[in-house]
Amino acid sequence: MNKLIFCAVALVALGGCAKRPSAIVPVDIPMAAYTNLSCEQLAQEQIKEQTGLAAVSKAQNDAANGDAFGVFLIGIPVGSVVGADKEGDVAVSKGKVQAIQSAMMSKGCNAPAAVQPAAGAPPKT
Repeated sequence: MNKLIFCAVALVALGGCAKRPSAIVPVDIPMAAYTNLSCEQLAQEQIKEQTGLAAVSKAQNDAANGDAFGVFLIGIPVGSVVGADKEGDVAVSKGKVQAIQSAMMSKGCNAPAAVQPAAGAPPKT
């Protein structure tokens, strides 16, 4: 009986853990939101959004690490409990980057150099 309770608690704890940024699916943002911008404006917007994505991806990765550590030590995904999970922000930012890239491709714009992820941040997906 104790094993059954332990397994149930473990499943609940692990189910509430923050996802890694690479496992988060982007939100579908229509390219039309960016088609009114010039190629230069799109390039600036892409750099801004990639920088934001790198920042929220690092925060999400930190939350996932905190959850793993918390579950290991006390059985509770600490990062998710205290609101460190940034899954929604990562999904929206990924969606914006994809929409901007699609708008740039449709206009035939040259893509700016990719923004390097922040130290410790996972590669962009």
